[in-house]
Amino acid sequence: MNLARQQQQLLEALALPRHADAMDFIANRTVLARAGAPNEWDRGLRAYRSQSHALAQRALAAAYPVVAQLLGEENFEPLARSLWQRHPPVRGDLAQWGGELASFLAAQPGLAEQEPYLPDVARAEWALHAIATAPDAQPDPGSWGLLATADPGALALVLSPGTVCIDSRYPVASIVAAHLEGRPSLQEAGALLRDNVAETAVVWRQGLRPRLRCAAAGEPEFLAALQEQRSLANALNGAPALDFSAWLPAAAQEGLLVAVRPL
Repeated sequence: MNLARQQQQLLEALALPRHADAMDFIANRTVLARAGAPNEWDRGLRAYRSQSHALAQRALAAAYPVVAQLLGEENFEPLARSLWQRHPPVRGDLAQWGGELASFLAAQPGLAEQEPYLPDVARAEWALHAIATAPDAQPDPGSWGLLATADPGALALVLSPGTVCIDSRYPVASIVAAHLEGRPSLQEAGALLRDNVAETAVVWRQGLRPRLRCAAAGEPEFLAALQEQRSLANALNGAPALDFSAWLPAAAQEGLLVAVRPL
């Protein structure tokens, strides 16, 4: 048996939920079992499993700090361990692991009654985490003059790469912003949650900084049309609730709008 196969079997053993299951798995692989006495494998496997679980918690907390705060360490640690076992890493970079957390949370029994907003918070946090590695974009303020001289039906607006909207039945943008930035306050976010306020979070990158805020009226439809490379006129027609005169300067200042281009 080659080294790659042995390493794969070790990874499979580490992903099993119980230590006893992992030892049985190893014992049934005779080449691995001959490599050392059972007690040596037991000690080594325990060390590997302990380290992998600690890595899982640190990696997941780095991507989902708000979920970690909301659940508390005593609940987040076993969650990270379970996700590691159910969805083990497939890449060497652990920063790319954990994207399944939102669906994993949604499938947890009882969670929908206790904290039903957690999956949407996880979706927003993963969007923030993932956009950190989106392609860089150089803003072109000089192109904005086309808005005053060209037909909107012949123009396209270019958004910051990786921009995404997270639609939720809960005040997801306020919850995440309250924990990460302190605005709104936790009390204000809690009041929005009690009042069943729904929000759509806009996630984009301003320079190198991932950003998140609550979408304005009509903005999700508008951004979706722009990302489908529709004309400015077409996008505006599909988002009648959007106040474009207010959206434009804010989008330019916060880096959401990168450039204006002729179609």
